[in-house]
Amino acid sequence: MKRPWRRWQRTTRERELDEEIRVHLDMETEKNRRAGMSEEEARAAARRTLGSVALIKDEVRDSWGSRFWDSLRGDVRIGLRGLRRSPGFTAIVILTMALGIGTNSAIFSVVYGVLLRPLPYASGDRLMRIKQAAPAAGVDDLGLSALELADYRAQTRTFDGIAEYHSMWFNLFGRGEPMRVQTGVVSANFFDVLGVRPILGRTFAPGEDVHGSQPLIILSYGFWQRALGADPKIIGQTFEMNDKPHVVIGVLPPIPLYPQENDVFMPTSACPFRSSERGETYRRMRMSLAFGKLAAGATLDEAQAELAGIAARMRAAHPADYTDKPSLTAAAVPVKAELTQTGRTRLLFLLAVAGFVLLIVCANVANLTLARGMRRKQEMAVRAALGAGRLRLVRQLLTEGLILALCGGVVGLLAATWGRDLLVQFAGRFSPRAQEIQIDQAVAVFTLVVSLGTGLVFAAVPALPSPKDLASAIRDDGSHAVVGRGRLRSMLVVVQVAFSFVLLIGAGLMLRSLMRLEDLDPGFHVEHVLTMRLDLDWSKHRGPGKEATAGQVAAYGRLLERVRTVAGVADAAVATSFPLSTVDPFSSQYQIEGQAPASAELRPRADQLVASPTFFAIVGVPIISGRTFGVADTLDSPGVLVVNQSLARHHFGTTDPVGRRVSFDRGETWSTIVGVVGDARLHALDVPVGDTIYWPLAQQGSLSASLLVRTDGDPASLTRDVRAAVRAVDPRQPVANVRTFDEVRAGSLASPRTTAMLLGLFAMLALVVTAAGIGGVIALTVSQRTREIAVRMALGAKRADVVAMVLRQGLGLVLAGLVVGAGAALALGRLMASLLFDIAPTDPITYVSVALLVVVVAALACFAPARRAAGIDPMVMLRA
Repeated sequence: MKRPWRRWQRTTRERELDEEIRVHLDMETEKNRRAGMSEEEARAAARRTLGSVALIKDEVRDSWGSRFWDSLRGDVRIGLRGLRRSPGFTAIVILTMALGIGTNSAIFSVVYGVLLRPLPYASGDRLMRIKQAAPAAGVDDLGLSALELADYRAQTRTFDGIAEYHSMWFNLFGRGEPMRVQTGVVSANFFDVLGVRPILGRTFAPGEDVHGSQPLIILSYGFWQRALGADPKIIGQTFEMNDKPHVVIGVLPPIPLYPQENDVFMPTSACPFRSSERGETYRRMRMSLAFGKLAAGATLDEAQAELAGIAARMRAAHPADYTDKPSLTAAAVPVKAELTQTGRTRLLFLLAVAGFVLLIVCANVANLTLARGMRRKQEMAVRAALGAGRLRLVRQLLTEGLILALCGGVVGLLAATWGRDLLVQFAGRFSPRAQEIQIDQAVAVFTLVVSLGTGLVFAAVPALPSPKDLASAIRDDGSHAVVGRGRLRSMLVVVQVAFSFVLLIGAGLMLRSLMRLEDLDPGFHVEHVLTMRLDLDWSKHRGPGKEATAGQVAAYGRLLERVRTVAGVADAAVATSFPLSTVDPFSSQYQIEGQAPASAELRPRADQLVASPTFFAIVGVPIISGRTFGVADTLDSPGVLVVNQSLARHHFGTTDPVGRRVSFDRGETWSTIVGVVGDARLHALDVPVGDTIYWPLAQQGSLSASLLVRTDGDPASLTRDVRAAVRAVDPRQPVANVRTFDEVRAGSLASPRTTAMLLGLFAMLALVVTAAGIGGVIALTVSQRTREIAVRMALGAKRADVVAMVLRQGLGLVLAGLVVGAGAALALGRLMASLLFDIAPTDPITYVSVALLVVVVAALACFAPARRAAGIDPMVMLRA
């Protein structure tokens, strides 16, 4: 509606201006007529007195304030006409810029969503994680016990509130099949400190985490949608968990939840472990995390000092629970940093890589613009001769550059939107904030800024005409300009090659690192094994003592017996964890008989797994010495355990540890080492093997475990039959996280593989753009040197000599770029050293291979214009 109104308004103003000028002209004419002039003389004198009507109109229009927009519209129309006359140039530039800008927009959306976006919590910048550590024991995150949490709450002045959290798996009943749900166990003030308000119902009220309170649960948004069909009447409904009815009181909003995603939340009073006597009164039962919100006016430094003081007072007040040495420390860490620490280096590295791609694209666009500017010298010269000033010409070129850049930005933004799901999946391995990745206003603004900067600096500036260029375009053939512009184009090619070489080195190092990971012997076999997670019914099997352990062992025994009867199943086992599982084994301190530590805090730590006897054979971990578990290892027999080679090497050297004893309760009870097995990578392929202790299931029991099934054929094909066998033993037994061992291993490689894929994609894109730039520059050079080439051939130069001359010119630029890029690649290698596995950042094989690849691709790009140059007919060219 505005544009027709403005047009009508402008037409009216123009008509009024014409009328006003006519009135003034008539008045002056009448005045001259009274002075005795004839009609024609009076009109001519009036016009001379009034001056240039066009100039008057321009001055009046300037006073309207619309001259700039009129001029801009004119520049845009002229620019669009010029770009339409060069469709090939326009399409190539838009596509090239779309690739560079789209790549940066996509990676920026990840960086902004994960690293920069404000936390979706009230006062998120003041949320702090409270961490206890024991530096003397090499433990940087001890967790906190209920008694320690109480001390911090009672003594703090710099925090408005301190909340408690830990997460466990429970079985939920009441809606169809039993469900295995990850449950956040929290204090009543958890959501108040976090600043989260539910979309349905309410959160926990003060006092609802006190022992004996009614069991309540709050649902996460994802679980409510996925498992309960987004039932709007869910508030007040009851589910069974841990043999107790739990009432749903709220549904949380769709935001990432700190410190991890959970299906449901319950108060600490409803957790059978946290609310037990040991959980309430044992100071060293550290099973919780703690975080708080800084009080108004409090600083991080003040909070750090206060927490250190509280930790010191706890050590002094409870010497039996802490070492005499000041090894227990406490510190505050911003929650935002905690949420992003795992993937920060990788994401910033990818953003830097995307920046390199954009620089390569800009250099290529600058070269294309320079080549087009060579063809437009005559046009610019004619415009200058007709009165267009240098500023006017520059403005026109800038307008065309901005049009191209904005078009490229729009296409790039669409491409970034298309690739969002892949980026969310990639970032989800580093941070729970991955779902916050959006192509939103912030990304759009970033894309606009990048587009404008690209258009202004790299697309238009290289083509700015100088007065000397314009004058030479009229006086002669412009050869003076050709030399200067040729040097600039060559320099841009060198820059492109250098940046491409850097990216290709990074991609090559990541690819070599990935190959090393894939070829790594993990210490186990992955063929024909199906895994699934089981959690026994807590209401039936929880509790301390032999009776509960015997019940757990018997339950797993029935499951294994039934699963082994399934056709196609070779054997089965259960274990609390397994190699490369997403469930990390628990870790605890121990002491070896005859090797007393200097203090309790300096006792060694090891990962611990509870496993059935057939676990080692199914997983394929070899027996080095002694034996593994057998039917004689029962709940009533002496305690036994198996250790891995790493532990045996660290504590026993070359001596066989079989027969030595280990204690986990400071010497009250001892277990005997009966075997040594090979090292298996439990956490990830790129994580060094640590010390590991295996316990027999028959002596320890476990409420949570993984079922491992070795099959004769494809393990995935037996998923339904194995599920049915488990359900036949216990209809209330949920089965979750069903995966083959091949899928487990592939999942452990997903992060380095995706990083290598993205980096390789960027590098190949850069190489293609660079090759196109080299080919374009050489082709333009050949077209400018056709007379010279014709003279050389007329004087006896052979076609092979001409081809070699052109190739030398192109490869000379490439070699210069490789020299420049080598230094930058060495610097990049040092920055990405933490992302590499078993590959040095200066790996000579990678550098030589990438250099040869760049040379070969550049030679192919130069060969086509070289052949055209060799095909010149010297007689025809000389006659012309």
